[in-house]
Amino acid sequence: MTQKTWFITGSSRGFGREWAIAALDRGDQVVGTARDAATLDDLKEQYGELILPLALDVTDRDAVTKVVQQAIDRFARLDVVINNAGYGQFGMVEELSESEAREQIETNLFGALWVTQAVLPQLRAQGSGHIIQVTSIGGITAFANIGMYHASKWALEGLSQALAREVEPFGVHVTIVEPGGYATDWGGSSAKHATPLPAYDEAREQNARLRARRGANPGDPFATREAILTVVDAPRPPLRIFFGDGPLALATADYESRLALWREWEHVSIAAHGHRS
Repeated sequence: MTQKTWFITGSSRGFGREWAIAALDRGDQVVGTARDAATLDDLKEQYGELILPLALDVTDRDAVTKVVQQAIDRFARLDVVINNAGYGQFGMVEELSESEAREQIETNLFGALWVTQAVLPQLRAQGSGHIIQVTSIGGITAFANIGMYHASKWALEGLSQALAREVEPFGVHVTIVEPGGYATDWGGSSAKHATPLPAYDEAREQNARLRARRGANPGDPFATREAILTVVDAPRPPLRIFFGDGPLALATADYESRLALWREWEHVSIAAHGHRS
């Protein structure tokens, strides 16, 4: 198989690190970015010239442009671009501060947008490439206490579906990876929490219990290595794919509920169309 060059944001831990190792293990080249490039020192020591670790804050658009150019200068092309950098902002909608809301969108949505815009001229010129947008089961359904996270991922889903149509004529693929619950640090030290309002204490406790039950059997991030390789090697990769056992059941229940509600209220919807003579 032809050697691929990957550009992965958020490579220091979680999915980003697992996928970087998956690519490196088979001899592909990886540009691994993280806020602190030193977190990739062990990969540099093990894989040598196959990896180019670079410091990057994806919310800094100018820095994104420069880092992408460094990657192209080093490896001449980009085959797989993975927008993985992001975090979870916890807090009921009323509890969120302006800065917390904006920072969530700046990282999870605008960070992916800046990287996507920066790599597209190269991918169009090549006539090939594959952009992987990491969203979540939370990109298509929603739970209490992470509304701002959902807002960022739902927005990224819409952006990416439009993007897929725009770049298909250039030979560029787009895949939205929607993981379920995994044993990563997403809900741990990498997460941020709004200042709680006492009015939501009971709802917060109930939601925590539900979340604990949903996460009782988390997926193994290591197992996603083979999955991501299968996706990027597919001649016709999917626009969307769940990672993990559980998201499809959640999505099915959610979408069946939506369809039922839309049908229940369809008479009002049609009446709202009006008639013109």
